Amino acid sequence: MDFKATLNNYQKRVEQGISIWTPSKETKPGHLHSAMRYSLEAGGKRLRPVLVIAIAELFGASEDPMPAAIALECIHTYSLIHDDLPSIDDSDLRRGKPTCHKAFDEPTALLAGDALLTLAFEIIARSYSDSAILAKDLILDISAAAGSQRLIGGQMEDILGEKSDYTADQLDYIHLNKTAALITVAMAMGARLGNASEQDLASIQDIGRHVGLAFQITDDILDATSDNETLGKPTGSDAVHEKTTYVKLYGLEGARKQAQAHTASATKLCAELKHETEFLEALTQHLKHRIS
Repeated sequence: MDFKATLNNYQKRVEQGISIWTPSKETKPGHLHSAMRYSLEAGGKRLRPVLVIAIAELFGASEDPMPAAIALECIHTYSLIHDDLPSIDDSDLRRGKPTCHKAFDEPTALLAGDALLTLAFEIIARSYSDSAILAKDLILDISAAAGSQRLIGGQMEDILGEKSDYTADQLDYIHLNKTAALITVAMAMGARLGNASEQDLASIQDIGRHVGLAFQITDDILDATSDNETLGKPTGSDAVHEKTTYVKLYGLEGARKQAQAHTASATKLCAELKHETEFLEALTQHLKHRIS
């Protein structure tokens, strides 16, 4: 398998899906839809939608995974728009471009995020209406992952943790929810689309949690060691906000060991699945070595 070519193919399919499943800039109100598209089309790794599609295909899904993938990318993008707002992280740069509230304005960015969040559920409800149980399960998965006890709850604890010395358990709680929740649910949604067994679904979710934590630890390392141009967003912000990070807690080398341990655990669990996991294993390793 040519990993880079396979990943690039998945990413291109996601870009096409975004074009199909989200309102055009010409759809009224054009200003709002332009802001939604601006953030959705800003690029990025497309990790979460790629995982939905790749895992669905791993389990031989008969249902089209693309709507679920785009719905999840809408939720991820909404969370980034809101995270970047002056009231939270106050970031000017995202994926190498001005953040939504800088390119438009703060009220528009707020509403663009709101609209992307609600659009996600519309996409799933419309796309899987002929499979009521599947639609219900996907909506339950995605709403729980994005809700007050997972994504938003992790963000709340992250904000409360500024200028505080969190323990390892508190830090893991934040990032199992703020970061790993959407990565885990991407894989779970793919498995559901492929009608995976409950045992395989549980294994996939375990893999997602390890991949999510490794991803976040690498993010912390890059924030401490990279630069704005390479990373595509402001670096050093964790130190400015006096946040407890994996680098702060374990040191640079300790954080790298933590990322390696979670990557190794994910890879081991992949190998235990009775399916062809070559791409998933390669993606897991790729994320550990990323530079942005």
